[in-house]
Amino acid sequence: MVVKEEPTLSAFERKRQENIKQNNAILKGIESTADKIIPAKPSPKRTPAKRNRTAPSSRVKREVAVPNTTRVTRSSQRGTAINGSDDNLKRKSPADLQAQNEQARAKRSRISGDLKLDDIPVEGRKWESSVEGLSLLKGLSVRGAQPGVRTFDEEDEIKATTDKTLKDLKLRMSGLKLYEKWPVADIKLVPQRIYAMGFHPTEDKPIIFAGDKEGAMGVFDASQEPIKTEDDDDEEEATYSDPVISAFKTHSRTITGFLFSPADANAVYTSSYDSSIRKLDLEKSVSTQVFAPEDANEELGISALDMPSSDPNIVIFSTLQGLLGRHDIRTKAGDAEIWGLHDNKIGGFSLHPVHSHLVATASLDRTMKIWDLRKIQGKGDMRKPALLGEHDSRLSVSHASWSSAGHIATSSYDDTIKIYSFPDAGQWKAGVDLTEQQMTPVHQVRHNNQTGRWVTILKPQWQRRPKDGLHKFAIGNMNRFVDIFAANGDQLAQLEGEGITAVPAVAHFHPTMDWVAGGNASGKLSLWM
Repeated sequence: MVVKEEPTLSAFERKRQENIKQNNAILKGIESTADKIIPAKPSPKRTPAKRNRTAPSSRVKREVAVPNTTRVTRSSQRGTAINGSDDNLKRKSPADLQAQNEQARAKRSRISGDLKLDDIPVEGRKWESSVEGLSLLKGLSVRGAQPGVRTFDEEDEIKATTDKTLKDLKLRMSGLKLYEKWPVADIKLVPQRIYAMGFHPTEDKPIIFAGDKEGAMGVFDASQEPIKTEDDDDEEEATYSDPVISAFKTHSRTITGFLFSPADANAVYTSSYDSSIRKLDLEKSVSTQVFAPEDANEELGISALDMPSSDPNIVIFSTLQGLLGRHDIRTKAGDAEIWGLHDNKIGGFSLHPVHSHLVATASLDRTMKIWDLRKIQGKGDMRKPALLGEHDSRLSVSHASWSSAGHIATSSYDDTIKIYSFPDAGQWKAGVDLTEQQMTPVHQVRHNNQTGRWVTILKPQWQRRPKDGLHKFAIGNMNRFVDIFAANGDQLAQLEGEGITAVPAVAHFHPTMDWVAGGNASGKLSLWM
């Protein structure tokens, strides 16, 4: 007799059987515990129901429904009852139901034509002041971006300008044309979103630098010419070489600023969130670190960079912690002077191009402040430059940019560009106290500065040494333009062009030439000349 062997269980099946046993044991334990806490109620004894032998006259006789072509909606007697009386429990007549349905249908119908808000308030104590509350919203502008929608009519503005000098300036700025040698889509300077840009100060040719959010630096010489790659008489079929663009990974994190030495045309300084400042020697093709915290683990994210025009060995920098530093590149990093100026991040700052002891800072703490580096006062952690004056904004201030004539332009999240004027700044005594009136903006321009998460913050940048002596600055426009403004707040131009499919948020003027560059979130360049 053959003995049947029990089939062997696989490891998976054994594990499954064990899980079933464990789960059953857990359920039994839960049931026994529940029985102890809440004993089962004894089942009620069944009692024979007493028959009600009342007269059948107490029954309510149903009415016979009258045939009607109108479709009647069902409704419960309880829902339609008011006081529970027998009369109210009766069904409504077909005519009443039809009227009720018509009324409900009218409430759901769309109303065409104008509606006065006074006639359509929402009932309830919460909304008693609905119309009055709208008075708080008057003057609001569209906050969202509207790609391609112009916010400046150049033709009308130029015609309405009576001042000849200003009119000529508007004509010249509006006449700038988008670079045509390559389309914008082909001029990709860096792999990621452009965060900082700079024009080399040479007037021989436009050389643009760009830094992205991951520390890559791109360099583009716009004087180069496309090379035809096919010998074909038909221009439409011919193809051309791509632009020559150099890109380097000079930092490990976001590049936040470019600085060009006034004494060395081959020296380019960059700052970064990786806590370092580096110097690129264009002739030697070498990037050298000139500042970083001595402790490799110390985080000192640098948000902006500048250099006094009178001393090319000094760099001034701001940080994400609200600090301002001054460092002599000939000394070691530990010798740098660092002062706490704001409680929150300094988003941007600048030195006066002529009187470089004056510093304007813009902070997340909603203030713009002016400091004097000639007078350092206090002891220990309280040691800092003398504060000359400050101005509060409703929301955070993104950048403060000095012009060589003494203007400060700021951008802030309250959707304004504010312009301050200090023409006598060169005559200020060290540590002078500026009055509230002096710190009040002389011009204020409405401007959509709501960049969101994927667009670099909009910052005004002055033309530092304009040949025509007329001071102007550039700033990105959320509708995919670059705006040009004069020092009196008048808009001079709104630069556009074919192929611009993203916001050229990072806008820069060449220091002396009428060249404007804009960088977008795709790492691409728009150039107007």
